[in-house]
Amino acid sequence: MRASLNPLIADLSLPPIPEAQSWTRRYDGAHGPLINLSQAVPGTPPHADLLARLAEAAGSADAARYGMIEGDLALRTAYAAETAAQYGVKLDADDVAITAGCNEAFAVAAMLAAQAGDEVILPTPWYFNHQTTLSMLGITPIALPARAENGFVPDAADTRALITPRTRAIALVTPNNPTGAIYPPETLATFAALARDEGLWLILDETYRDFLADDGAPHGLFGEPDWGDNLIALYSFSKSYAVPGHRLGAMIAGPQAVEGIIKILDNLQICPARTGQIALAWAIENLRQWRADNRTDILTRAGIFTEVISRHPGWKVESIGAYFAYLRHPWPGTPAATVAERLARERGVLALPGSYFGPGQDDFLRVAFANVESAQVAALDERFAGM
Repeated sequence: MRASLNPLIADLSLPPIPEAQSWTRRYDGAHGPLINLSQAVPGTPPHADLLARLAEAAGSADAARYGMIEGDLALRTAYAAETAAQYGVKLDADDVAITAGCNEAFAVAAMLAAQAGDEVILPTPWYFNHQTTLSMLGITPIALPARAENGFVPDAADTRALITPRTRAIALVTPNNPTGAIYPPETLATFAALARDEGLWLILDETYRDFLADDGAPHGLFGEPDWGDNLIALYSFSKSYAVPGHRLGAMIAGPQAVEGIIKILDNLQICPARTGQIALAWAIENLRQWRADNRTDILTRAGIFTEVISRHPGWKVESIGAYFAYLRHPWPGTPAATVAERLARERGVLALPGSYFGPGQDDFLRVAFANVESAQVAALDERFAGM
């Protein structure tokens, strides 16, 4: 008799991006090389000095040994200092845990906050890995609609009606994946107040915060005296330092939460991979200008994309920020997957259908322009013409 799979895993759909990539096999190249706007991948390589330090660390005996469960002290100290300076608050290494990427950070936060049978509120459209992570843990994701007319920024007032005795957390992503929406500080403050009032966790994923146009603090949540009672903040080094293959993320939380995080991480990773940690501890302090230049480049691409789409009737950029734009297509009622497949097959442009990101998203495509050059973004003008 064949062994059965855990139904929470068996019932999940396969990862969606390979399905979308399969559409490009029917593109005949008539409009030039494929323009791949499907995945949030840094289009630039790591800084040469960072690559050198990665190579040096990889060849060291120290990187081959186990490290601290919550991550190397040097990286936690550097990340705490960088974040504290950006937000104008006091943070230290004890507030930080390093994870194998931000996807793992979210999974750890979910396990910390909830158990099977509980609920976590997610704005829709949602990052599909957040929804599937909750589902495989037996935690029910509750959809909080974020509307186009509000720039896809969710409303805390809508959230209150979704809270039940089984609700354990609210999870937000800003700048948002998939929409690119940037949540204003006052919106985040309102959600934080709601979480405190209801005794919930606020899980705040800030993977793309280094690509905000302004240098100031994105919010004031760390300035609250009791912030650690309810807030778990997530971050990824992958995008800011162009090292997604090294799988390193971070969590900032209060003492009680960090204690729980360490318990979980000991059973998932023992310790984060050491090579990337050693190199990134140096990079945080020394590559600020390089990161700023990358941010400028991404913002330039966003501006070019907005200009291109404005010239094509029926298409509309509903929101844009960091790596992403959320694009309304001209055919209401047509499934987004049909539109995305046609765009890939006929024009050699690969974007993801909004339906990958939750219910009610068939009027939209998600565009990720970080992994293409500005010239390729400009070339979209010809690709969209006449569609």
